[in-house]
Amino acid sequence: MITPQPETLDLLLDELTQRARLPRATYRVQFSPSFTFQHAHAIVDYLDALGISDLYASPVFKPRSGSTHGYDTVDYNAFNDALGGEDDFNALSETLRSTGLGLLLDIVPNHMGVNTENAWWMDVLKQGASSDYAQYFDISWFSANRQLDNKLLLPVLGDHFGRVLEAGELDVVYWHGDFYLHYYEHQFPLTPETYGAILRLIHDALVAGGDYEEWVALELASVIHSLDFLPPYTTQDPDEVITRQREQTIVRWRLLGLFDKSEVFRTAVDEGLRALNGTAGDSISFDALAELLERQPYRLAYWRVATDEINYRRFFDINDMAAIRIENPRVFADTHRMALRLLAEGKATGVRIDHPDGLWDPESYFQQLQEAYLTACIEQHIGEHPRTSSAIADRMRATLRASNGSQPEWALYVVVEKILSASEPLP
Repeated sequence: MITPQPETLDLLLDELTQRARLPRATYRVQFSPSFTFQHAHAIVDYLDALGISDLYASPVFKPRSGSTHGYDTVDYNAFNDALGGEDDFNALSETLRSTGLGLLLDIVPNHMGVNTENAWWMDVLKQGASSDYAQYFDISWFSANRQLDNKLLLPVLGDHFGRVLEAGELDVVYWHGDFYLHYYEHQFPLTPETYGAILRLIHDALVAGGDYEEWVALELASVIHSLDFLPPYTTQDPDEVITRQREQTIVRWRLLGLFDKSEVFRTAVDEGLRALNGTAGDSISFDALAELLERQPYRLAYWRVATDEINYRRFFDINDMAAIRIENPRVFADTHRMALRLLAEGKATGVRIDHPDGLWDPESYFQQLQEAYLTACIEQHIGEHPRTSSAIADRMRATLRASNGSQPEWALYVVVEKILSASEPLP
């Protein structure tokens, strides 16, 4: 690989820092399934005739299914398919660019929508503090309530836990080698080290049936034995985390093999889960399920306790909008990768940041955003360069010095939203 000359990097930085696009007049479009990228494409000429310089888009990244606003992002690195997907976005962007209009992206760095569609959140529910994403969300794994040590409180129940349990509203189900807890529209993964308790009930049902192949019982017993040695979800030891991830994957493959090859095993799964899930009106029949749920990395609770006991930061008081730790460099990189690519490719020309006042350090975030933008542009044009980081740091310091206390002239145009309470001054 040929390394670009130093002057190439400096000239590119000169160009990037001197060509910042400042919108003259923006037109906000609220995208939704009823107003997609194609609909916006059809009004570009109209916007141009109005004298609009930049289309200001609502969030375009993947939100929860059925979202009408897009601020409940579940995947920052995928387009919202309900709006038309990447091809339609590219077509809109190209038409805007050829007409001379810019495009402002709306980015939500403070929080994510959390449900089964959020892979990071689901991994935290399944793996607890050992999850690769445990530090992505602003969670207090050790709070004042010591009963919540290493647990995430989920205030989703319509009544107190005991009443919900004995009403038979909680069901454990098998799905593709894993077990999940269902509560109406909610679905929660069970942590793998607790599979053994479920599989023992399935093994009992298998043996009680009498008509089974020996290999099925032997394989099931072996899987149960291996789970007894799985490192717990509370582990922080890197080697144990790797072992845990490897062994649970193997367990899943083995369960898939049993389920695919043995009808008797499938019948035993149904019978074992029926016994586990209890019978309404028989409180003792729910003891095994209650014990199983007590061993999960989360605790289900009545929604009314959220204000007093919840141990993750939310967006205002919305339980299914969980705050993320954007100050963590890895979280920043994973949440901005796609947006930075679109900016570097010229498919977007600026950003609007939603609720940055909720961040740990807003000022550092905005500087990091400018640095990441310059890095993405450099790599888009000349690839990786050994001087990129130092050259950008020098340029950032020079920009701050040149501002002399006034608003610096950054390379990337950024506008923010800040909601003020009645007595709150604008910082």
